[in-house]
Amino acid sequence: MNTDAGTSADAGSRTDVRHAVVETSLGGLTVVVSGGAITGLYFPHHWYMPSEASLGRRVDAHEDPLITLAATQLGEYLDGERTAFDLPTRTHGDAFQERVWAMLREIPFGETTTYGQLAERLGNKALAQSVGQAVGHNPISIIVACHRVVGSNGKLTGFAGGLERKQRLLEIEEPPTVKEARLF
Repeated sequence: MNTDAGTSADAGSRTDVRHAVVETSLGGLTVVVSGGAITGLYFPHHWYMPSEASLGRRVDAHEDPLITLAATQLGEYLDGERTAFDLPTRTHGDAFQERVWAMLREIPFGETTTYGQLAERLGNKALAQSVGQAVGHNPISIIVACHRVVGSNGKLTGFAGGLERKQRLLEIEEPPTVKEARLF
């Protein structure tokens, strides 16, 4: 996976910010690109959707090679044909958020972790709520797999794209034996 976490100081060319809405089985996803990297992926009614002005100019998804590639890989992932993304990404959070988002990138396909476990990895289980806030503000949903973080009891908790979508993303990643054992 080609990722490049960064800060606003290395944000790249802000004049080249552009976005497109790509249709998926989860609804229309807004893909935001700055320069040569994906900097945003947002669900319809996303909790922390940036302002329209910060999304840059709207382009046709089929006319932008990076957005086309992202749409193709998202479709493959949602169809169960892809387990990892090979897309250049760039995030622009504070130091704590960047540390949390880096840990999200390390969670393997088909596995989950908890907010508390991530906080422990940061050295303080009491940071679980702050970890949750950073996870919730992840600007590149799905590609940076925030859906793989669950509550301490294994239950689904807040997800900026909605719990139904989080459940669907986790179902896509279920091992075949788990899928076969499900009665519904």
